[in-house]
Amino acid sequence: MSNKSRRRNTALSHRTKKAGLPPGTLVHIGEKRAEAVRVTYMDYDEQHFQEKQGIAVEECFPFKDTPTTTWINVDGIDEIAIIEKIGKAYDLHPLVLEDVATAGQRPRFDNYERHAYIVLNMLSYNPAGRVVDSEQVSIVLGANFVISFQERVGDIFDPIRERIRQAKGKIRKMSADYLAYSLIDAIVDSYFAILEKVGERIEDLEDELIDNATDQTLRKIHSLKREMMFLRRSVWPLRELISGMQRDESSLISSQTHLYLRDVYDHTIQVIDTIEGFRDMAAGMLEIYLSSVSNRMNAVMKVLTIIATVFIPLTFIVGIYGMNFRDMPELEWRYGYPTVLLLMLAIVVAMLVYFRRKKWL
Repeated sequence: MSNKSRRRNTALSHRTKKAGLPPGTLVHIGEKRAEAVRVTYMDYDEQHFQEKQGIAVEECFPFKDTPTTTWINVDGIDEIAIIEKIGKAYDLHPLVLEDVATAGQRPRFDNYERHAYIVLNMLSYNPAGRVVDSEQVSIVLGANFVISFQERVGDIFDPIRERIRQAKGKIRKMSADYLAYSLIDAIVDSYFAILEKVGERIEDLEDELIDNATDQTLRKIHSLKREMMFLRRSVWPLRELISGMQRDESSLISSQTHLYLRDVYDHTIQVIDTIEGFRDMAAGMLEIYLSSVSNRMNAVMKVLTIIATVFIPLTFIVGIYGMNFRDMPELEWRYGYPTVLLLMLAIVVAMLVYFRRKKWL
Protein backbone atom coordinates (compact mmCIF):
# COMPACT_ATOMS: atom_id res chain seq x y z
CA MET A 1 0.00 0.00 0.00
CA SER A 2 1.31 3.44 -0.95
CA ASN A 3 1.93 6.19 1.59
CA LYS A 4 -0.94 8.28 0.24
CA SER A 5 -3.35 5.33 0.39
CA ARG A 6 -2.23 4.63 3.94
CA ARG A 7 -2.77 8.27 4.92
CA ARG A 8 -6.23 8.26 3.33
CA ASN A 9 -7.26 5.07 5.15
CA THR A 10 -5.91 6.46 8.43
CA ALA A 11 -7.84 9.71 8.01
CA LEU A 12 -11.05 7.82 7.22
CA SER A 13 -10.65 5.55 10.22
CA HIS A 14 -9.94 8.53 12.50
CA ARG A 15 -13.16 10.25 11.39
CA THR A 16 -15.14 7.57 13.18
CA LYS A 17 -14.09 9.30 16.42
CA LYS A 18 -16.54 12.11 15.59
CA ALA A 19 -19.50 9.85 14.91
CA GLY A 20 -22.45 11.04 17.00
CA LEU A 21 -20.65 14.06 18.46
CA PRO A 22 -22.26 17.53 18.27
CA PRO A 23 -21.09 19.91 15.50
CA GLY A 24 -18.13 21.99 16.59
CA THR A 25 -16.70 19.29 18.87
CA LEU A 26 -12.91 19.49 18.79
CA VAL A 27 -11.32 16.14 17.94
CA HIS A 28 -7.99 15.94 16.15
CA ILE A 29 -8.28 14.02 12.89
CA GLY A 30 -4.97 13.21 11.21
CA GLU A 31 -1.52 11.88 11.92
CA LYS A 32 -0.03 12.39 15.35
CA ARG A 33 3.26 14.29 15.02
CA ALA A 34 6.29 13.53 17.14
CA GLU A 35 7.42 17.15 17.43
CA ALA A 36 5.79 19.60 19.84
CA VAL A 37 3.42 22.29 18.61
CA ARG A 38 5.28 25.54 17.86
CA VAL A 39 3.68 28.98 18.00
CA THR A 40 5.22 32.10 16.43
CA TYR A 41 3.94 35.58 15.77
CA MET A 42 4.78 38.67 13.76
CA ASP A 43 3.20 42.01 14.60
CA TYR A 44 3.81 44.96 12.33
CA ASP A 45 2.69 48.12 10.66
CA GLU A 46 4.51 50.43 8.28
CA GLN A 47 6.80 51.79 11.00
CA HIS A 48 7.09 49.05 13.62
CA PHE A 49 7.78 45.33 13.66
CA GLN A 50 8.29 42.63 16.28
CA GLU A 51 8.61 38.86 16.09
CA LYS A 52 8.83 35.96 18.52
CA GLN A 53 9.21 32.23 17.93
CA GLY A 54 8.48 29.21 20.09
CA ILE A 55 6.29 31.08 22.54
CA ALA A 56 3.31 30.24 24.71
CA VAL A 57 0.11 30.89 22.84
CA GLU A 58 -1.08 33.38 25.47
CA GLU A 59 1.64 35.85 24.44
CA CYS A 60 -0.23 36.50 21.17
CA PHE A 61 -3.51 37.53 22.73
CA PRO A 62 -2.67 41.18 23.65
CA PHE A 63 -2.37 42.01 19.93
CA LYS A 64 -6.06 41.33 19.31
CA ASP A 65 -7.13 44.91 20.04
CA THR A 66 -4.11 46.73 18.60
CA PRO A 67 -4.28 48.62 15.25
CA THR A 68 -1.25 46.73 13.92
CA THR A 69 -1.44 43.59 11.78
CA THR A 70 -0.66 40.34 13.58
CA TRP A 71 0.30 37.05 11.98
CA ILE A 72 0.10 34.05 14.32
CA ASN A 73 1.44 30.78 12.93
CA VAL A 74 0.82 27.45 14.66
CA ASP A 75 2.83 24.41 13.52
CA GLY A 76 0.88 21.36 14.64
CA ILE A 77 -2.86 20.80 15.05
CA ASP A 78 -2.85 17.80 17.38
CA GLU A 79 -2.94 19.78 20.65
CA ILE A 80 -6.59 20.68 20.97
CA ALA A 81 -6.00 22.90 24.02
CA ILE A 82 -3.98 25.41 21.97
CA ILE A 83 -6.66 25.60 19.28
CA GLU A 84 -9.32 26.12 21.95
CA LYS A 85 -7.36 28.95 23.58
CA ILE A 86 -6.89 30.75 20.27
CA GLY A 87 -10.55 30.28 19.41
CA LYS A 88 -11.67 31.70 22.73
CA ALA A 89 -9.28 34.66 22.62
CA TYR A 90 -10.18 35.65 19.02
CA ASP A 91 -13.85 34.63 19.25
CA LEU A 92 -13.62 32.13 16.39
CA HIS A 93 -16.65 30.12 15.32
CA PRO A 94 -16.73 26.54 16.72
CA LEU A 95 -17.03 25.11 13.19
CA VAL A 96 -13.80 26.89 12.24
CA LEU A 97 -11.98 25.31 15.17
CA GLU A 98 -13.42 21.91 14.26
CA ASP A 99 -12.17 22.23 10.67
CA VAL A 100 -8.74 23.42 11.82
CA ALA A 101 -8.31 20.27 13.91
CA THR A 102 -9.49 18.01 11.07
CA ALA A 103 -6.86 17.22 8.44
CA GLY A 104 -7.86 16.29 4.90
CA GLN A 105 -10.32 19.14 4.33
CA ARG A 106 -11.36 20.13 0.83
CA PRO A 107 -9.98 23.58 -0.14
CA ARG A 108 -12.68 26.19 0.41
CA PHE A 109 -13.52 29.69 1.65
CA ASP A 110 -16.10 30.36 4.40
CA ASN A 111 -17.17 33.81 5.58
CA TYR A 112 -18.27 34.12 9.21
CA GLU A 113 -18.76 37.94 9.06
CA ARG A 114 -16.24 38.87 11.77
CA HIS A 115 -13.66 36.49 10.37
CA ALA A 116 -13.15 34.25 7.33
CA TYR A 117 -11.82 30.72 7.13
CA ILE A 118 -9.63 29.53 4.25
CA VAL A 119 -8.29 26.01 3.91
CA LEU A 120 -5.99 24.74 1.15
CA ASN A 121 -3.27 22.19 0.55
CA MET A 122 0.44 22.99 0.64
CA LEU A 123 2.30 20.53 -1.57
CA SER A 124 5.91 19.42 -1.40
CA TYR A 125 7.95 17.09 -3.60
CA ASN A 126 9.68 14.13 -2.00
CA PRO A 127 12.79 13.49 -4.15
CA ALA A 128 13.52 10.14 -2.49
CA GLY A 129 10.23 8.52 -3.46
CA ARG A 130 9.58 10.95 -6.33
CA VAL A 131 6.07 11.56 -4.98
CA VAL A 132 4.07 14.62 -3.97
CA ASP A 133 3.21 15.06 -0.29
CA SER A 134 0.34 17.23 0.94
CA GLU A 135 -0.17 19.25 4.11
CA GLN A 136 -3.32 21.09 5.11
CA VAL A 137 -2.97 24.82 5.80
CA SER A 138 -5.83 26.61 7.55
CA ILE A 139 -5.92 30.42 7.45
CA VAL A 140 -8.22 32.51 9.63
CA LEU A 141 -8.56 36.10 8.43
CA GLY A 142 -9.74 38.82 10.78
CA ALA A 143 -9.86 42.59 10.60
CA ASN A 144 -6.32 42.99 11.92
CA PHE A 145 -4.98 39.46 12.22
CA VAL A 146 -4.17 36.31 10.27
CA ILE A 147 -3.86 32.98 12.06
CA SER A 148 -2.34 30.11 10.08
CA PHE A 149 -2.42 26.49 11.22
CA GLN A 150 -0.10 23.90 9.69
CA GLU A 151 0.18 20.17 10.31
CA ARG A 152 3.94 20.22 10.84
CA VAL A 153 6.98 22.45 11.12
CA GLY A 154 8.39 23.75 7.85
CA ASP A 155 6.69 25.67 5.07
CA ILE A 156 7.22 27.89 2.02
CA PHE A 157 6.46 31.19 3.74
CA ASP A 158 10.04 32.28 4.52
CA PRO A 159 10.11 34.81 1.62
CA ILE A 160 6.99 36.45 3.09
CA ARG A 161 8.55 36.57 6.54
CA GLU A 162 11.66 38.15 5.07
CA ARG A 163 9.61 40.79 3.25
CA ILE A 164 7.93 41.66 6.53
CA ARG A 165 11.23 41.85 8.39
CA GLN A 166 12.89 43.97 5.71
CA ALA A 167 9.78 46.05 4.94
CA LYS A 168 10.06 45.14 1.26
CA GLY A 169 7.18 45.61 -1.11
CA LYS A 170 3.68 46.58 0.02
CA ILE A 171 3.13 44.03 2.74
CA ARG A 172 3.92 46.34 5.69
CA LYS A 173 1.74 49.08 4.20
CA MET A 174 -1.27 46.83 3.64
CA SER A 175 -3.70 45.22 6.05
CA ALA A 176 -4.34 41.63 7.09
CA ASP A 177 -6.21 40.67 3.91
CA TYR A 178 -3.07 41.34 1.85
CA LEU A 179 -1.10 39.06 4.18
CA ALA A 180 -3.69 36.30 3.67
CA TYR A 181 -3.43 36.86 -0.10
CA SER A 182 0.37 36.61 0.13
CA LEU A 183 0.14 33.23 1.90
CA ILE A 184 -2.28 31.90 -0.71
CA ASP A 185 -0.16 33.26 -3.54
CA ALA A 186 2.97 31.59 -2.12
CA ILE A 187 1.18 28.23 -1.94
CA VAL A 188 -0.19 28.51 -5.49
CA ASP A 189 3.20 29.59 -6.88
CA SER A 190 4.84 26.59 -5.22
CA TYR A 191 2.59 24.34 -7.32
CA PHE A 192 4.54 25.35 -10.44
CA ALA A 193 7.78 24.00 -8.93
CA ILE A 194 5.97 20.76 -8.03
CA LEU A 195 4.58 20.44 -11.54
CA GLU A 196 8.04 21.01 -12.99
CA LYS A 197 9.33 18.01 -11.01
CA VAL A 198 6.35 15.94 -12.11
CA GLY A 199 7.00 16.98 -15.72
CA GLU A 200 10.60 15.73 -15.45
CA ARG A 201 9.28 12.45 -14.09
CA ILE A 202 6.90 12.15 -17.04
CA GLU A 203 9.74 12.79 -19.51
CA ASP A 204 11.87 10.07 -17.89
CA LEU A 205 8.93 7.68 -18.02
CA GLU A 206 8.34 8.46 -21.69
CA ASP A 207 11.99 7.64 -22.50
CA GLU A 208 11.72 4.38 -20.58
CA LEU A 209 8.48 3.57 -22.35
CA ILE A 210 10.10 3.98 -25.77
CA ASP A 211 13.46 2.35 -24.99
CA ASN A 212 12.65 -0.58 -22.72
CA ALA A 213 9.12 -0.88 -21.36
CA THR A 214 8.72 -3.54 -18.66
CA ASP A 215 6.15 -4.51 -16.05
CA GLN A 216 7.84 -1.98 -13.74
CA THR A 217 7.05 0.69 -16.32
CA LEU A 218 3.36 -0.19 -16.10
CA ARG A 219 3.47 0.18 -12.30
CA LYS A 220 5.11 3.57 -12.70
CA ILE A 221 2.40 4.69 -15.12
CA HIS A 222 -0.35 3.64 -12.71
CA SER A 223 1.47 5.44 -9.89
CA LEU A 224 1.67 8.55 -12.04
CA LYS A 225 -2.06 8.40 -12.80
CA ARG A 226 -2.84 8.19 -9.08
CA GLU A 227 -0.52 11.16 -8.54
CA MET A 228 -2.41 13.18 -11.13
CA MET A 229 -5.74 12.35 -9.48
CA PHE A 230 -4.29 13.39 -6.13
CA LEU A 231 -3.04 16.70 -7.56
CA ARG A 232 -6.35 17.36 -9.25
CA ARG A 233 -8.27 16.84 -6.00
CA SER A 234 -5.85 19.14 -4.19
CA VAL A 235 -5.86 21.98 -6.74
CA TRP A 236 -9.19 21.91 -8.58
CA PRO A 237 -11.27 23.37 -5.69
CA LEU A 238 -8.87 26.33 -5.52
CA ARG A 239 -10.62 27.90 -8.49
CA GLU A 240 -13.87 28.01 -6.52
CA LEU A 241 -12.02 29.21 -3.40
CA ILE A 242 -10.37 32.18 -5.11
CA SER A 243 -13.53 33.00 -7.01
CA GLY A 244 -15.48 33.03 -3.74
CA MET A 245 -12.98 35.43 -2.20
CA GLN A 246 -13.27 37.71 -5.24
CA ARG A 247 -17.06 37.74 -5.05
CA ASP A 248 -17.13 38.23 -1.29
CA GLU A 249 -18.48 41.64 -0.27
CA SER A 250 -17.20 41.47 3.31
CA SER A 251 -15.19 44.35 4.69
CA LEU A 252 -12.45 41.85 5.54
CA ILE A 253 -11.20 41.90 1.92
CA SER A 254 -10.56 45.29 0.36
CA SER A 255 -11.13 46.17 -3.28
CA GLN A 256 -7.38 46.60 -3.72
CA THR A 257 -6.74 43.03 -2.58
CA HIS A 258 -9.40 41.82 -5.02
CA LEU A 259 -7.08 42.89 -7.85
CA TYR A 260 -4.29 40.70 -6.50
CA LEU A 261 -6.70 37.79 -6.04
CA ARG A 262 -7.48 38.01 -9.75
CA ASP A 263 -3.82 37.32 -10.47
CA VAL A 264 -3.87 34.30 -8.14
CA TYR A 265 -6.98 33.07 -9.93
CA ASP A 266 -5.11 33.21 -13.27
CA HIS A 267 -2.22 31.24 -11.76
CA THR A 268 -4.68 28.67 -10.44
CA ILE A 269 -6.16 28.20 -13.92
CA GLN A 270 -2.64 27.69 -15.32
CA VAL A 271 -1.91 25.05 -12.69
CA ILE A 272 -5.19 23.25 -13.39
CA ASP A 273 -4.55 23.30 -17.16
CA THR A 274 -1.07 21.86 -16.62
CA ILE A 275 -2.42 19.08 -14.40
CA GLU A 276 -5.08 18.23 -16.99
CA GLY A 277 -2.38 18.06 -19.64
CA PHE A 278 -0.30 15.74 -17.48
CA ARG A 279 -3.36 13.53 -16.88
CA ASP A 280 -3.86 13.22 -20.64
CA MET A 281 -0.18 12.37 -21.09
CA ALA A 282 -0.39 9.69 -18.39
CA ALA A 283 -3.45 8.18 -20.06
CA GLY A 284 -1.66 8.32 -23.43
CA MET A 285 1.39 6.57 -21.98
CA LEU A 286 -0.79 3.75 -20.72
CA GLU A 287 -2.26 3.34 -24.19
CA ILE A 288 1.24 3.39 -25.72
CA TYR A 289 2.41 0.74 -23.25
CA LEU A 290 -0.53 -1.53 -24.00
CA SER A 291 -0.03 -1.01 -27.75
CA SER A 292 3.69 -1.82 -27.48
CA VAL A 293 2.93 -4.99 -25.52
CA SER A 294 0.36 -5.95 -28.13
CA ASN A 295 2.82 -5.23 -30.95
CA ARG A 296 5.52 -7.34 -29.30
CA MET A 297 3.03 -10.16 -28.89
CA ASN A 298 2.01 -9.85 -32.53
CA ALA A 299 5.66 -9.94 -33.60
CA VAL A 300 6.24 -13.13 -31.60
CA MET A 301 3.08 -14.72 -32.99
CA LYS A 302 4.15 -13.70 -36.50
CA VAL A 303 7.52 -15.45 -36.15
CA LEU A 304 5.92 -18.57 -34.67
CA THR A 305 3.30 -18.63 -37.44
CA ILE A 306 5.96 -18.36 -40.14
CA ILE A 307 7.97 -21.18 -38.56
CA ALA A 308 4.87 -23.37 -38.31
CA THR A 309 3.90 -22.56 -41.92
CA VAL A 310 7.37 -23.46 -43.18
CA PHE A 311 7.30 -26.80 -41.40
CA ILE A 312 3.81 -27.80 -42.60
CA PRO A 313 4.93 -29.03 -46.10
CA LEU A 314 8.12 -30.49 -44.64
CA THR A 315 6.11 -32.46 -42.11
CA PHE A 316 3.81 -33.62 -44.90
CA ILE A 317 6.73 -34.93 -46.99
CA VAL A 318 8.43 -36.59 -44.03
CA GLY A 319 5.11 -38.13 -42.99
CA ILE A 320 4.59 -39.68 -46.41
CA TYR A 321 8.03 -41.27 -46.60
CA GLY A 322 7.80 -42.34 -42.99
CA MET A 323 4.96 -44.74 -43.79
CA ASN A 324 7.42 -47.25 -45.38
CA PHE A 325 5.02 -48.77 -47.93
CA ARG A 326 6.52 -51.67 -49.92
CA ASP A 327 5.71 -50.21 -53.35
CA MET A 328 7.25 -46.73 -52.88
CA PRO A 329 9.90 -46.59 -55.66
CA GLU A 330 11.78 -43.71 -54.06
CA LEU A 331 12.71 -45.92 -51.12
CA GLU A 332 14.83 -48.10 -53.39
CA TRP A 333 16.22 -45.21 -55.42
CA ARG A 334 19.88 -44.44 -54.80
CA TYR A 335 19.38 -40.65 -54.92
CA GLY A 336 16.00 -40.64 -53.19
CA TYR A 337 17.25 -39.39 -49.80
CA PRO A 338 19.31 -36.40 -51.06
CA THR A 339 16.57 -35.58 -53.56
CA VAL A 340 13.95 -35.34 -50.81
CA LEU A 341 16.28 -33.20 -48.70
CA LEU A 342 16.90 -30.85 -51.63
CA LEU A 343 13.16 -30.70 -52.30
CA MET A 344 12.49 -29.78 -48.70
CA LEU A 345 15.22 -27.13 -48.80
CA ALA A 346 13.79 -25.71 -52.03
CA ILE A 347 10.33 -25.52 -50.47
CA VAL A 348 11.74 -23.63 -47.45
CA VAL A 349 13.62 -21.18 -49.68
CA ALA A 350 10.60 -20.63 -51.92
CA MET A 351 8.34 -19.96 -48.97
CA LEU A 352 10.80 -17.51 -47.40
CA VAL A 353 11.11 -15.65 -50.72
CA TYR A 354 7.33 -15.51 -50.98
CA PHE A 355 7.01 -14.18 -47.41
CA ARG A 356 9.65 -11.55 -48.14
CA ARG A 357 7.85 -10.35 -51.26
CA LYS A 358 4.62 -10.10 -49.29
CA LYS A 359 6.56 -8.11 -46.63
CA TRP A 360 5.65 -10.58 -43.95
CA LEU A 361 9.33 -10.78 -42.99
